[in-house]
Amino acid sequence: MRSGWFSMELKSRDIYEILSDLAKRRGLFWPSYEIYGGVAGLYDFGPVGVLIKRNIIEEWLYWLVYSTGLVVEIETPIITPRIVLKASGHEDHFTDPITECTKCGRVFRADHVVEEQTGITVEGYSMSDIWKVMIENNVRCPECGGQLTKPQPALLLFKTEIGPYKGAPGYIRPEAAQGMFVSFKNVFTVVRNKLPLGIAQVGKVGRNEISPRQSLIRLREFTIMEFEFFFDPEKSYEEVMKYMDEELEEEELFVLTADEKSRGIDRASRYRTLELIEEKIVKNPWMALWMAKGNRFLREIGIPGDKIRFEEKLPWERAHYSEQTFDQQVYTRKFGWIEVAGYSYRTTYDLDRHIEFSRSDLSVFKRYKKPVEKLVRRAIPNPIKIRELAKDKMGKIMENISSMDQEALYQELMSKGYIEIDGVKLGREAFIIKEEKVKIHGEKFVPHVVEPSFGLERIFYALLEHALSLEKDRIVLKINPRIAPYQVAVFPLVAGSKPEHRKIVDIARSLYRALLKARIRAFYDEEGSIGRRYARADEIGIPFALTVDYQTLEDETITIRYRDTREQIRISIHEAYDKLLELLNYKGKFKLNFDKYP
Repeated sequence: MRSGWFSMELKSRDIYEILSDLAKRRGLFWPSYEIYGGVAGLYDFGPVGVLIKRNIIEEWLYWLVYSTGLVVEIETPIITPRIVLKASGHEDHFTDPITECTKCGRVFRADHVVEEQTGITVEGYSMSDIWKVMIENNVRCPECGGQLTKPQPALLLFKTEIGPYKGAPGYIRPEAAQGMFVSFKNVFTVVRNKLPLGIAQVGKVGRNEISPRQSLIRLREFTIMEFEFFFDPEKSYEEVMKYMDEELEEEELFVLTADEKSRGIDRASRYRTLELIEEKIVKNPWMALWMAKGNRFLREIGIPGDKIRFEEKLPWERAHYSEQTFDQQVYTRKFGWIEVAGYSYRTTYDLDRHIEFSRSDLSVFKRYKKPVEKLVRRAIPNPIKIRELAKDKMGKIMENISSMDQEALYQELMSKGYIEIDGVKLGREAFIIKEEKVKIHGEKFVPHVVEPSFGLERIFYALLEHALSLEKDRIVLKINPRIAPYQVAVFPLVAGSKPEHRKIVDIARSLYRALLKARIRAFYDEEGSIGRRYARADEIGIPFALTVDYQTLEDETITIRYRDTREQIRISIHEAYDKLLELLNYKGKFKLNFDKYP
C-alpha cells in the first residue's frame, strides 16, 4: 500500500486504486482468468465479495419483493430460444455502434470514445450522425491515435445453439425480463388471476459489450435483479394509492426530467413521490411508487440520499420497448454518475409481441362490477351458400370462420362487402346478419407493464466506494451491518501455549461455534496481534468484534467493539447473542454506550 495515501486528499484515481487493491487482498473481486491474461468485462468474486453480493440481493428482495405483497419470485433459464428474442425485438434492436482502429485493429464503442474525447453525448444518434461528430472533432483511437472507421451496429447478444451438433439457434439472455413475460399466464393462474401482479427474478445475464473498460461498471456477464409489474392502466391511480403510505408519499427523490435536459439543465430537482404523480412527471403512477421504493432501498443499504438521482431518458435514448424510462444513478468519485437501475414503462409492447409470435392468448379478463348491455352485430355463416361458393374447401373455410373474432368478421364484411378465405371470396349473401342485445359481464385486455431493473455489480461497486473510509493508519469499510460479509468477528486476545491461553482460545472457539449454530454470520481469527486482527476485520466491514481475554476467565465477560468508532464495552458472554441481535436490528446510528442505547 502506498504510504502517502493516508495523508493526501483523496482523488478519484486514488480511491479506485485503494479499492481495487483492497478487493484483491481481502477477497472481494478480481479479473477473471487472470493467469491467462484475463478477459475484459469478466470478474471473479471472492469469499468476501460473494457474501456482500448475496446480502444486497436479500435486501433487494425484502424491500422490493417480499415486503410489498404485490410481487412473487420465479426463476427462468438463461439460455433463450432465438424466437423469444426475435419477438421481444432484441435481435433487431439490441446493438451498439462500434468503430475499429485502422492502425492497431482495436475495436471500441463509438459513442463512448466520442464522449470521452469531446464531452459530446451521442447516445441514440444514428451511425452517420456519430460519424459526422467524429470527423468534425478529429476523434482518434484512444490507444494508438490511429484513424477510426465509420461506426457500424454490432449485435450484443451472445449466440449459442440449443442441442449438440446442429442445434436450434439461441442466445444467452441479455435481460431476465423475457422469461417473466412468457411465463406471465402461468404465474397469473397460480396467483388466482389477480392484478396488479409483479413477477421478479434475480439471475445472470450476458451482453457482448464492445470494449468494457470500467471495472465492475461495464461487464459482459453480470447479475440482474428485476421484476415486471403487470396492471390495469384504467385503475392505476386508485390502486397505487392503496399501497402509498404516508412515508412513501413523502419519500424525497432527486429527478432530472427529459424536459429539463432538453433545455440544457443538468441539475436534478427535489420531488416528493406524490408530486411526481400529481404533476404528471411520470406517465403512470406505478412508476413513481417503484422509484420511491427503489430510492429507499439504496438508502437503506448505505448509499447517501443526496448521491442518488433519477434521470429521465430522452426519446432517442430509450430502449425500443419503452414509453418512458428513468435511470436511477449513484454518484461515484471514480466514474461520476453511474446508472444502477432503470425504470421503464413498457406498456403492452412485450405481451403484444409474444401474442403475435406465439399465437398464445396472454390477455386477462376484467369483470365489470355490473353487467352492461351491448348491441352485438354478428355475421353468421350460411352453410348452403358457402357450400355453393367453396365446394371442396367447405370444411376448411368453416373451420377458419369459427376461429375468427365475430365482431371483426362483421366489420370486414360490412366495409369490404366480402371476406376472402383460402382464395374464396364470401359476400354478404354467404352470411346471415343479426343484431341483438346481450349482457356483457367483462372484457379481455392486455396488461400494461412497469419494469424496475437493478444491476447488482454496479450497486456493489457504488456501495463499496461510499463505504470506504481512510482514517489515519487504517482502511475501514463502513458498510451497513446487514450488508457486511460477516456480522461479528470472534477473537481470543492471545493464542499461546500457556494453560490460560488455551482456555481463552477454547472459550473463543466455543463462542464462535455457538454463534454459527444460531445463524449469526461469524468470523474467527487468532493469527497475529489483536490490533492486526481488528484491522483485518475493519477492512472487510465486519461491524462488531467479540474478544475473549483474561478477565473472561474470572467473570465470564467479554469485550464488544464497534468498527466505526473503535469503542469497546464489556458484556456477559451469555448476553452476546441477544446484544448482537439488538445492535444488528437497530436502524439508526450505532452507539455502544448501552446506557444511552435505545
